[in-house]
Amino acid sequence: MLSVSALIRGTVTTGDVLRYGRSSRAPAALLHYAAERRPVVVWNVTQRCNLHCMHCYASSQDREYEGELSTEEGLALLEDLAGFGAPVVLFSGGEPLLRPDLFALLGRARALGMRAVLSTNGTRLGPDEAERLRAQGVSYVGVSLDGLEKTHDRVRGSKGAFKSALEGIRACRRAGLRVGLRVTVHRKNALELPDLLRLMEEERIDRLCLYHLAYAGRGARIAGYDLAPEETRAMVEDLFAWVAGWPEGDGREVLTVDNHADGPFLYLWLRRRAPDRAAEVERLLSWNGGNQSGVRIACVDPRGNVHPDQFSWHQTLGNVRERPFSAIWSDESPALMAFYRYRQGRIGGRCRECRFFSWCNGNLRVRAERASGELDGPDPACYLSDAEIAAGP
Repeated sequence: MLSVSALIRGTVTTGDVLRYGRSSRAPAALLHYAAERRPVVVWNVTQRCNLHCMHCYASSQDREYEGELSTEEGLALLEDLAGFGAPVVLFSGGEPLLRPDLFALLGRARALGMRAVLSTNGTRLGPDEAERLRAQGVSYVGVSLDGLEKTHDRVRGSKGAFKSALEGIRACRRAGLRVGLRVTVHRKNALELPDLLRLMEEERIDRLCLYHLAYAGRGARIAGYDLAPEETRAMVEDLFAWVAGWPEGDGREVLTVDNHADGPFLYLWLRRRAPDRAAEVERLLSWNGGNQSGVRIACVDPRGNVHPDQFSWHQTLGNVRERPFSAIWSDESPALMAFYRYRQGRIGGRCRECRFFSWCNGNLRVRAERASGELDGPDPACYLSDAEIAAGP
């Protein structure tokens, strides 16, 4: 996750990070630069979803799924995560608001001292739900929007999904919750990104998270609709320019997710436009460390399986019904965990000689594996040129 707005505008500095000793208990905006290896945990609390999104990494359907963690098992998981020092639990799905005990789980996470974040499609998010989320101390709600009405409804497989999601966003704002847009970009919706940026302004939405397409679940089926590297590069550069043009004091945030070439590209972009800022961003990106799957990002799926990230359900490190998450995550003896923890020198292709590897950490492995059949292959979504990745000033 790259905090584009904070890095361009200087609202996060090296001094801010050092003030908290690079701790995972630092404010949310500084978590990306923490030195501690306590993970942000994505907990997919259910696989069931009332929509049928074309890029869904969980391949969710609107049906019951057997074997999902019970309330008691979920509470035990949260106790273990808190004891282990996990700073954030991101409650996801499927659609998490379909789980009847969601609010009890959110409240318990907060009572244990962790930040609770909700990722939702927004269609089940009315005024009552927004007020209950606020009462439980939820720190942020991310609502998926994949374009304007016609496009969003097509991508989400349900007529009326856009209107419902927008009403959910408005309900969150009225309740005083921080709320953001989540958009996964591909050729079915990329042309509408400027429209979503305007919507962000019109609706006074706090944050926009731009997700690059992950080739997982149904997302693997539409890998052919992913943007070409040159298209991604142009889109990201336009996004940088848009943020740089904000008026002084604008408090909105823009982040990009799941393509860690964005970090080096931002640094190179700043070197041409704001060299003084680029020098500080260089240090921050070295602390960020790029892709943190298996390191500072973890996933627990609905049945309690632990994965390196939410896109890697085909790679299982253990199950919390058999061993606590803390024990699974602390065990580096499995070859899969060792690979994720110590990737440098193990990933081939352009990655092996890239001067920015420590800023990117090999990018998203599920994309590389889907493209080449090998976990240690290069990520085809990297859009940096050969000249940019070569060693040099």
